[in-house]
Amino acid sequence: MQYLDQKIKKRIDEKLKLLNSFRPLPATAVKKLKERFAIEMTYNSNAIEGNSLTLKETYLVINEGITIKGKPLKDHLEAKNHKIALDYLYELISKDRNIAISEKLVRSLNQMVMENTDDNWAGKYRNSSVVISGSDHKPPEAIAIPGLMNDLTKWVSKNNKNLLAIELASLIHHKLVYIHPFFDGNGRTARLVMNVILMQAGYPLAIVLKNDRKKYYNVLSKADKGDYKPLIKFIAQAVERTLDIYLKILTPSGQPKEKFITLSQLAKGTKFSEKYLNLLAREGKLDSHKEGRNWLSSKEALRKYLDGRERKRL
Repeated sequence: MQYLDQKIKKRIDEKLKLLNSFRPLPATAVKKLKERFAIEMTYNSNAIEGNSLTLKETYLVINEGITIKGKPLKDHLEAKNHKIALDYLYELISKDRNIAISEKLVRSLNQMVMENTDDNWAGKYRNSSVVISGSDHKPPEAIAIPGLMNDLTKWVSKNNKNLLAIELASLIHHKLVYIHPFFDGNGRTARLVMNVILMQAGYPLAIVLKNDRKKYYNVLSKADKGDYKPLIKFIAQAVERTLDIYLKILTPSGQPKEKFITLSQLAKGTKFSEKYLNLLAREGKLDSHKEGRNWLSSKEALRKYLDGRERKRL
């Protein structure tokens, strides 16, 4: 079964193909982008779980070693830990693009994420039941976790050729948070594992934004009930956002570069309201991505949407 909308798939495929056509990419620019996204992912992934550091504070803690006055030690450690885990992923992928998703890898990532914040249980499966605040999902009993994790790695091995990389990454992400194998750090671990799959397929780092936390929990809840398409579309939009930013920075001089503007700017001179364009963006029908709380798109993207709509009517 294919879960990802074909229009979104086509857009992403075209953007990845375009990015790959620019290779070899300028090493300095790529390095700066990786550093930017490492800080951005660390901030957002931790903030989703309640970490109080801002994006700038996360940068200062990681890059400058500065202690932020009034912020808990735990928040500082979480920032440093997540960056270490992310660096570990980049190193793994650089050495082996076909690294298997194993229990050892998942547990190692959780151990790195939880280092010095919960040393007793970092990287170890929980031994009792847990309750997830704000969710009606009840994770499996602790006794079932080893078997479920073994089944998960077998499932990945079986389906890594049957599913698109974005579908596989989204589903393994959900399966991990559904099993909830650790006392803490499950979400951060799942988002890192998800990116192993994506980076193996050649995509840059995909980030779940803190501003989208409510929608993120909503699509995970739907996946709990067997409706996986909203989650997969959500992750696909995260992938597309990163590709858009990479293309914006890395498109060589002289090559046509798509100019992204806010939806309020895009609505001017058209028959569409900003609210309607926002709806199209959220549904994935309009090629767009988020920067902060704002959706950005382009006149070219709107033209393609309108052309597609006209062809559908014919």
